[in-house]
Amino acid sequence: MKKIVTLIAIAFMGLTAQAQDSAQGLKGAWFATSQFGYQQTKTADVKNTNLSVLPVVGTFVTPSVAVGAGLGYINIKADSDKGTAAKTDLFVIQPLIRKYWNVAGSLYFFGQAALPVITGKEKESDLKVNQYGLSVSGGFDYFITKNFSVEFSYDLANFTSTTIEPKNGEKTTVTNFGLAHVANVDPFYNTALAGSNPNLTSPLSFGFKFIF
Repeated sequence: MKKIVTLIAIAFMGLTAQAQDSAQGLKGAWFATSQFGYQQTKTADVKNTNLSVLPVVGTFVTPSVAVGAGLGYINIKADSDKGTAAKTDLFVIQPLIRKYWNVAGSLYFFGQAALPVITGKEKESDLKVNQYGLSVSGGFDYFITKNFSVEFSYDLANFTSTTIEPKNGEKTTVTNFGLAHVANVDPFYNTALAGSNPNLTSPLSFGFKFIF
């Protein structure tokens, strides 16, 4: 039993040392990760769904600074026995920059600034949706091996400006700003998109990152 524990400890230390060395020499390396979310609520015969997929690709321009961009898709839909009440297709582009600081061993803290831009349309009513924002977040990144890490982040500050423009009528702009909070959805575009509290951006993120 002691031999097994010793072998596991040696293997773990080897992985940690390897991951730390690789993390310190990441300049020029590329990384890929993805954010995914799905939410569904159902009341009687009314079903609301919210699906988001955001792949992110970037590169380390120095051993501790990375730049990248996400390009993704959000679908918000409301169905019932009477048919589809609303179907919203949104496209997301999100440039970002990160700065890493070593905490201990293979564990790193990072600060990130991102500029998400979201645009699309609610097809049933021909309602245009456009959002731009600024998100500043902090998180932790643990390098399990030189090619694989696990990361967790949370919004520290978030600003968004969302414009909803109907086919006929005046457009409405909703502006939100918050510090270290879970984002909420303004009732106006929650109703307009007929979704289940359709957060266009998520304040909390957890995922896996591949480095190559």
